[in-house]
Amino acid sequence: MQKYKKLFIVQNNSKRNCHFGLLTPNKMGCGAIKTGVLRLVGYMQNNILHRDFRYLRIALSLAFLMVMTSLSAQSFLLTGRVLDEEENPVELATVSCLKQGKATMTNLRGEFSLELSSADSVVVRFSMIGYKAKERVLRRPRGRQNLQITLYEGSTTLDDVTITEKKRQTTGTQELDLTDTKLAPSTSGNAVEELIQQQAGVSTHSELSSQYNVRGGSFDENSVYINNVEVYRPFLVRSGQQEGLSIINGDMVESIAFSTGGYEAQYGDKMSSALSIKYRRPQKTEANLSASLLGGSAYFGFGNKKFSWANAARYKTTKALLKTFETNGEYDPQFYDYQTYLSYTPNKRWQLDFIGNISQSKYNFYPTDRETSFGTLNNVKAFKVYFDGQEKDIFRTYFGSLTIKRNINDKTALSLIGSAFHTKEQETYDIQGQYWLTQTETQQNLGVGTYMEYARNYLTANVASAKLMLDHRTKSHNIQTGLTLKWEKIEEQSREYEMRDSSGYVIPHTGSDLYMIYTLAAKNTLKAHRTEFYIQDTWRFNNAEETTFYTLNYGIRFSNWSFNKESIVSPRVSLAIVPAYNNNVTFRAAAGLYYQAPFFKELRDTTTIAGVTYATLNNKIKSQRSIHVIGAFDYRFKLLDRPFKFTAEAYYKALSNLVPYSINNLKVTYNGINECSGHAMGLDFKLYGEFVPGTDSWITFSLMKTNMAYRGQDIPMPTDQRYAVNLFFTDYFPGTDRWKMALKLSYADGLPFGPPHTDNERQNFRAPAYQRVDIGMSYRAYKRANQSEKTFGLRNIWVGIDCLNLIGHSNVNSYYWITDVTNHQYAVPNYLTGRQLNAKVTMEF
Repeated sequence: MQKYKKLFIVQNNSKRNCHFGLLTPNKMGCGAIKTGVLRLVGYMQNNILHRDFRYLRIALSLAFLMVMTSLSAQSFLLTGRVLDEEENPVELATVSCLKQGKATMTNLRGEFSLELSSADSVVVRFSMIGYKAKERVLRRPRGRQNLQITLYEGSTTLDDVTITEKKRQTTGTQELDLTDTKLAPSTSGNAVEELIQQQAGVSTHSELSSQYNVRGGSFDENSVYINNVEVYRPFLVRSGQQEGLSIINGDMVESIAFSTGGYEAQYGDKMSSALSIKYRRPQKTEANLSASLLGGSAYFGFGNKKFSWANAARYKTTKALLKTFETNGEYDPQFYDYQTYLSYTPNKRWQLDFIGNISQSKYNFYPTDRETSFGTLNNVKAFKVYFDGQEKDIFRTYFGSLTIKRNINDKTALSLIGSAFHTKEQETYDIQGQYWLTQTETQQNLGVGTYMEYARNYLTANVASAKLMLDHRTKSHNIQTGLTLKWEKIEEQSREYEMRDSSGYVIPHTGSDLYMIYTLAAKNTLKAHRTEFYIQDTWRFNNAEETTFYTLNYGIRFSNWSFNKESIVSPRVSLAIVPAYNNNVTFRAAAGLYYQAPFFKELRDTTTIAGVTYATLNNKIKSQRSIHVIGAFDYRFKLLDRPFKFTAEAYYKALSNLVPYSINNLKVTYNGINECSGHAMGLDFKLYGEFVPGTDSWITFSLMKTNMAYRGQDIPMPTDQRYAVNLFFTDYFPGTDRWKMALKLSYADGLPFGPPHTDNERQNFRAPAYQRVDIGMSYRAYKRANQSEKTFGLRNIWVGIDCLNLIGHSNVNSYYWITDVTNHQYAVPNYLTGRQLNAKVTMEF
């Protein structure tokens, strides 16, 4: 067949008549007119087409192709907005047409504009870190095209290796993903808190506990929310072996927002950190079962567009871990809990949610003996004890919340939340020990005696609240406000004493009187109510050229407590800037006035009369105060074609109205009086990314210095951890998705300590550094052939083994103090868990 290269239209001056011609190039001319043969194939006269030529059909086809080619060269303007599923603007999302090599980014209002060339079909892709990408196909677009795109949060999956992308942080709160630690080794069974403990600026010194310190704060300075409701921890827990399951169930978590400082006004009156948990609403039938030597869990959920119901139960026992303690005996810890989350959405305007939790923690202990060696290489002491007695503790907790949400329109929502918390706690023990303290090299007895510890502590607490929230969104603003009323009633009855007899003399020895070394009596009732109000706005804007993006969050919080008749006002502000010269860089700054409103522990003021210490509630106490100033830098980059994010933060906290406290294991004892001031300052660094292709890992490094002015002396705060390094590393065998490995490493400075029942100025010693490495290996024993299949059934079976405390380091959590008749004291370390293996199996449906 002859091949025609060019079509010519010869038109006369009247513009009404023309002729069609085909140019057939010769072998030498390559289609030039002067070297080819022009063949007439038709003509048009007076707008009438004459089709008498044999090549007319070919000419018309070629003419059509020319017209389409001309159209494809035309351009059109694509505009619109990109929103998330809650109709918030998605800033800095990428809008691209890969075929044409063109792309742009949305501004902080989610708006975009992109000029493209028209074609039969134009494929436009919308993507953003932390969301599932979406594509739209435009058919022969012309002129101006406007689109509104909704992106949904999610992750990308490559051969069943989950790579979860992260949102850009533009406020004081960062988003964390629990899937990173899904198969990680665990000692406490509290996955969310263990993830928090691995973050920069956060520390813990007990692998058995879910509690944590943030930037020099105490355990009580961290607020925790579940679906906008503040939740509470048990009050009487004094050690990690007593502590049961956290109220946060990792199987039910959808999102985690955590801030180590500079957080928004919506978060309550705590002055160190804020943790906000959102439970997910299952959209299909799903389940998982997990069992190990340390406990087990079960989760089942189902749902559709209108109704969803999630249920989870957990069981935990740390008996195997506690047997690695140096204190031998019969340990019987048993912890249970059940949670449910029910959500009903009859239409787009209404939503009804209910969350319920029942938890019971039992700890029974019958000690027999203990032998501990401590000291230096050339000065080793041995501490031997034989015990009589027992300890029986029980903590029962009930929690429930009911939320009614009304979507007034697409931009405004009103929510009414009612919640109730009840806990009944009992801590009882009678333990007698007969001890020998010996100098190992010489076998000299340094101390021989008997001690007896007694406690009958009972506490009942009830907290009820009603909260009204309003959320209004516009293109550039997200305004939130809330009013909360709380009713609190706490009743305690406590009696504790400790007797020490060294070489036949009761300590303290006066020669005439008989005193216990420590005695406490308390019978208190707290009945009060609080009023809390906040309003805040998140304003997203850009400069005139729309090249630099800003996110400004500002708000104010007000609170009043009837017990001490104190009102506090807390203004807060933060700013994030994405500069024009590099969209991968974010500068953040935050400042605010934060208060630690007293709750119950801080109120207990002590007075000693005739050797007995009485604890009463101080209604003159004021809220502790902290001024936060924070500067931060985020940088996203690629190394070896893998995504990484580097974060650096510098902070300074000016502290005043402090209530001094001491820490023994997990028990925080306050003086009950505002008599200190101080500061905390430091640097936090975090590198997050794919250290190994397809898996997420991170490393953090923190430096901190704290100071407290106490009775004319400058002393470090009880949580003065000067440095800390945390590593979370994941890996897999190349070429297979069946084997996965997770490693957790912690190396942190020891905390100050001193003799018990003494003032803070005697905390002159520092514990050794906390060092721990946990490693876990998991093997996928079963994998469903089609992982994307939506029918309910068994998807995966994972079998794993963990080595806890791989290096076998003996970490010190607290000290037991021995006093001889000469009043010389010896600090005997209480070591934490040793090396232990844990086997586990997980089934996913």
